[in-house]
Formats: sequence, structure tokens, C-alpha cells
Amino acid sequence: MIKIWITLLLLTIFAFVLGYLKLINFTLVAVLLVSTFIKGHLVIEYFMGLKDVTWKYRIIPSLWLFIVLSLIAIAYYKASLLK
Repeated sequence: MIKIWITLLLLTIFAFVLGYLKLINFTLVAVLLVSTFIKGHLVIEYFMGLKDVTWKYRIIPSLWLFIVLSLIAIAYYKASLLK
């Protein structure tokens, strides 16, 4: 469990540093969205305790997370076309 916590911490620090240094472009937004999905999936699997249940219970929050992050990516992409 400590490995999961450290992974979450490192991914959060990575996202914070990118935001703090204002190193944001389309590629890094994609990387941040993927890292956010990984973090969310780790929380779903380990901290929500869904690792040991059947896949149909794990797919619901994972699918929700994927849809939300996909909509954010689409919104970011469309906004970048307007510039």
C-alpha cells in the first residue's frame, strides 16, 4: 500500500511542478490527463477497495473517470483550435 501512496504522491508532484513552471502545451496536457487517469485508477482499485471485486463493479468508476477525462481533453483541444 505504501508503493501506491508514493506513486500517487510522485504523480501529484509532477503535475504540480508542470503547472507551477507553466510548462503546459498540448502534449503535456495529454500526459497530465493520462497521469490523472492512472491516479484515479489507483484510488479506485486500492483505496476504494475494489481490487478484489468482480470487474463489473470496478468498470463503473473507471468508465466514469475515462469519460470525464476524455471530455476535458476534447474541451482543451477545441479551445486550442480557437487561438
